Amino acid sequence: MAPTPAGDRRTRVHVVSDVHGNARDLARAGDGADALVCLGDLVLFLDYADHSRGIFPDLFGAENADHLVALRTARRFEEAREFGARLWAGVGEDRVSVIERAVRKQYAEMFAAFPTPTYATYGNVDMPPLWREYAGPGTTVLDGERVEIGGWVFGFVGGGLRTPMRTPYEIGDEEYAAKIEAVGEVDVLCTHIPPEVPELVYDTVARRFERGSRALLDAIHRTRPRYSLFGHVHQPLVRRMRIGATECVNVGHFAGTGRPWVLEW
Repeated sequence: MAPTPAGDRRTRVHVVSDVHGNARDLARAGDGADALVCLGDLVLFLDYADHSRGIFPDLFGAENADHLVALRTARRFEEAREFGARLWAGVGEDRVSVIERAVRKQYAEMFAAFPTPTYATYGNVDMPPLWREYAGPGTTVLDGERVEIGGWVFGFVGGGLRTPMRTPYEIGDEEYAAKIEAVGEVDVLCTHIPPEVPELVYDTVARRFERGSRALLDAIHRTRPRYSLFGHVHQPLVRRMRIGATECVNVGHFAGTGRPWVLEW
């Protein structure tokens, strides 16, 4: 990482989201930057681009992963849950324990790859109770909180809203809105999920609308941050658009690209 900004030198921040197990590129993501910002989803449960990768195929094989993805893509969520339940019934060990052990293994690798300083918030597939156990002194975890970087104020809101997918860190709309409210007026509003705008929440490969936040959209209109940065939608219809005074940017599916988004001022 570059040294702390001083004098009139420009500040450079690299931003990543949806890391999903890509520790190799994560270790280089902060090169040349004053700080790294991570918007969550470190865990790789199932790679929709390569069904052989992730916790699910490690346990049940790529063929079963193919079938699960097909059910979810067709929005047959109840069938997908029943299919998964049948597979888990044959494991012979508590499901929560098996998943937590696999997540811990991934987190140990992911957090070791974070450069100093890193500012991070949770994604919807993350397990927040484990983060503070793995975050080293150079990593600051924020959720409904603010931090100053290079003279700009960054606000962080993690997690996702409730969906039929039932991923680990989904919360209710009111709880999410309260975290947005707690952040208040900032220069850069950092969230895992996008504001509720059709072009920003539609995934062109999954062919479905993901959940965005109306409270986030309202906050953008009301507080007018310079930037709203987010991830979550891996292949959005639109990656970048302006809402009033705010530049809204999907910083990308880092697991697939291996490249951070660069913010400089």
